[in-house]
Amino acid sequence: MSKKVLIMSASTGGGHNRAARAIKEELTNKLFDGVPIECEIIDSLKLVNNTMDKIISNGYEKSAIYTPKAYGSVYRLSETSLISKNEFKDNLITSFMAKKFKKLLRDTQPDLIIGTHPFPMIALSTLKKNSSTHVDYSVLIDPFHKYEGNTICVPPMISVLTDYTTHSTWIQNEIDYYVVGHEYVKELLVYEGVDSDKVKAFGIPVEKSFLSHRDRETVLSELGFSPDKLTVLVMGGSFGAGNIKETLEELLEIDREFQILVITGKNENLKEKIDKKLVSYHNGKMVKVLGYTDKMNDILASIDVLISKPGGLTTTEALLKDVPMIVPYYIPGQEEENLDFLSNCGAALRTTKKYSLSILLKVLIDDPSRLDMLKKNIKSIRKFNSAQNIANLAFDIFSERSKTLDELIDSDEILEDTSESDILNKLDE
Repeated sequence: MSKKVLIMSASTGGGHNRAARAIKEELTNKLFDGVPIECEIIDSLKLVNNTMDKIISNGYEKSAIYTPKAYGSVYRLSETSLISKNEFKDNLITSFMAKKFKKLLRDTQPDLIIGTHPFPMIALSTLKKNSSTHVDYSVLIDPFHKYEGNTICVPPMISVLTDYTTHSTWIQNEIDYYVVGHEYVKELLVYEGVDSDKVKAFGIPVEKSFLSHRDRETVLSELGFSPDKLTVLVMGGSFGAGNIKETLEELLEIDREFQILVITGKNENLKEKIDKKLVSYHNGKMVKVLGYTDKMNDILASIDVLISKPGGLTTTEALLKDVPMIVPYYIPGQEEENLDFLSNCGAALRTTKKYSLSILLKVLIDDPSRLDMLKKNIKSIRKFNSAQNIANLAFDIFSERSKTLDELIDSDEILEDTSESDILNKLDE
């Protein structure tokens, strides 16, 4: 019997979808009881409504680039006592999503749901909480049995947090397991009342292809750089957010010898402005500007310092490649808290009014041992094999529930009029 897994994501930033692809890659390469696992990534907002997707996804992108402070204010408000935990189920958007997800669950009949974005998990938690329909337990046994009427069966759910922090939207009583980036984040969830046994500090998942890379000399030579010089990468995530232009101008004024790579992502307007700026620049530093690139696995393995905003996946990829970060800008909210995590672990430097970017970078250039110290701290916190561990957790859930259901059937504890919620509660016990 083939197991079916839905991975619920959303296109608010690139990290949620990239994490989803990493998990799917690992699951679809495995067999359960000799049978391949069926795995599908659902872009939740697109599934519900294309207009809603454009409003929310584009709204996130625009706020990240143009009004980050406003985004941060909304983020912090949603963490206050004005909006208590587990109350997001009554949100208009997630309630609408919950209605749309009923058909999805009936059509796909998944054995497991993994979420890399909180919105769909809130909606599914709403369904699970409100599920009181009586069903024939053969729904759970026979894979060809079709859901009828208003029957809804919400399977076990795993939430994969894609930042090194927590937020109220992630915390729902109906979630079976949480996967987080580090033990510090696990303790944050435990502090918020989540059972410690439900939290797995596996790390944030990345695709296997990212972990391989070409040698540094080849990559830098292709970019027109010298392999013998310190190389600094400036970027701002897939949207090209952050004060990249101003940061580059500051770097160009530093009286040290190094080379600069700038990646503007999908922000074509920003790339055009920087290219025009560099036409009149004749101060000796080698500067290369790229737009969107799919070679980040090679590039991150070839640079010495990353100057970027600390998005969840950007942070994870830098850690996996042993690249120290200097953070001069961020989107208030989860990125600010990612920076708190990195700073507390001694894995990144943060600029302040006194300790400017130029001050920090000069010290790293003049004293390479400080770069080595940052890399040593990075090695102590980075986590490989997250996607593999998530797949193993999925297998444990499949095996345990199959075993428990067989035991319940043999003991006649499940009757034909047993409610779905009672069945699932017994399976969860």
